[in-house]
Amino acid sequence: MNGVLIDSCILLDLFTNDPKWGDWSESVLDKYSQTNTLHINSIAYTEISIGFKKIEELEKAISELNIKVLEIPREALFLTGKAFLQYRRNKGTKNSPLPDFFIGAHASVSRFSLITRDVAKYKTYFPQITLVSPD
Repeated sequence: MNGVLIDSCILLDLFTNDPKWGDWSESVLDKYSQTNTLHINSIAYTEISIGFKKIEELEKAISELNIKVLEIPREALFLTGKAFLQYRRNKGTKNSPLPDFFIGAHASVSRFSLITRDVAKYKTYFPQITLVSPD
């Protein structure tokens, strides 16, 4: 599949008109939309939904950006669990998998690049994915 996965922070930059990151996020999405299909998964969808009062508003916003919502493949769900185990072995304190684990595992098994500003966990637990970030 020719596409990139978008982390929720990128879309939140746009939807909240973030003064620091809004322009960067908009330009990177524009650039990658020229040659790739833009995707989010159900986790990112959930995270960005908090900024909308109605589902129709959210659907319109992602449609206008030509973003496709994908379900998370089972292979990615399995990999999420493995990443979470490693996190716990590294003294992580959360009791359930973090949203970044679902997003990173999805990018990994789908062989998508990931557009994000939050690179630390992705670099640690999914070093095989190509990150598109301001760094």
